[in-house]
Amino acid sequence: MNTTRSTSAGQPTQGKLTVAHTLAQLLERLERSRVPVGAAQYRAVVQHLLLELESLREAPELGAFLDLYPATSELYENTAYAHAGLCRSPLEFSLQAELRAREAIERVMRRPQPGLTNGQS
Repeated sequence: MNTTRSTSAGQPTQGKLTVAHTLAQLLERLERSRVPVGAAQYRAVVQHLLLELESLREAPELGAFLDLYPATSELYENTAYAHAGLCRSPLEFSLQAELRAREAIERVMRRPQPGLTNGQS
């Protein structure tokens, strides 16, 4: 009995995951490379990985897969942003980023503006 699940594209999930793992590992290496990486090479890896991620969108293993590869998770989040927002970012990090942004804006707003007197322009 074959227990391998299929994706909507009909190809077994396990085979697609193997390809996706390989591409995600390659993307992680490219992201951390100390040697300059060619734009065409980087783009080719990302485009191929995006195709694999699209075919795995409904796969139950997708979340666990993305947890293994930070660069791939960020790529997935960026491509799904219009529909899901920052769905892969931990809420605490998002909240802290928002609070720091507010504090920075408030600091800038409190600074005296050169050439302005009594808040008038």
